[in-house]
Amino acid sequence: MAAVLLLVVTLVALGSGRGDAFDPNPLQDFCVADTTSKVRVNGLSCKDPAAVVPDDFFFSGVDKPGGAASKRYGFSALSVPIPGLNTLGQSHARVDVAPGGVFPPHYHPRASETAVVLQGSVYFGFLSSYPDNKLFAKVLRKGDVFAIPQGLVHFLYNNGTAPAAIYATLSSQNPGLVLLGDALFAGALPDDLLAKTLLTDKHTVEHITANFRRS
Repeated sequence: MAAVLLLVVTLVALGSGRGDAFDPNPLQDFCVADTTSKVRVNGLSCKDPAAVVPDDFFFSGVDKPGGAASKRYGFSALSVPIPGLNTLGQSHARVDVAPGGVFPPHYHPRASETAVVLQGSVYFGFLSSYPDNKLFAKVLRKGDVFAIPQGLVHFLYNNGTAPAAIYATLSSQNPGLVLLGDALFAGALPDDLLAKTLLTDKHTVEHITANFRRS
């Protein structure tokens, strides 16, 4: 009887497991990132709870543009580092896009994304997976929210005349970023392979590649 009961408990435990989880679930109230630690874990080591302060859960500065800027595409991205979110499966960023600028087609292999428009208007959307490749997109204005499923190609285009900004929340501490154009043309893929993939000629590929590899 004891053996049967143990088997039932084991099966229930296996069946109730979260097989779709990516970032690990926390085992305590919080694990504030200790950026000075040299220990390598999935995330960052935890700061001594006795040394945790309110500022570990705080960030100031998303009211204005900042962060890394892309002159090629006309956007800037300000990461929002909050140590208290360590191991909680989140990351945040403010993205600003100049008039006519784009955050070009890309995807996050480890995260879904939810974005709220802070100012201006943007054309924002994603494509479903092959073979449908269906476009889901809308023009968003201040206060609008749009969600992007995990791993799907999406884009942000400011087709207006005023600067635009969004605040993006991603469902992973390390969502990853793959810019499709850069992955194809700024990497080491052979030109003849790209020509066959894009159903064009090698000369066209060489011309496009030169634009991406230009400093």
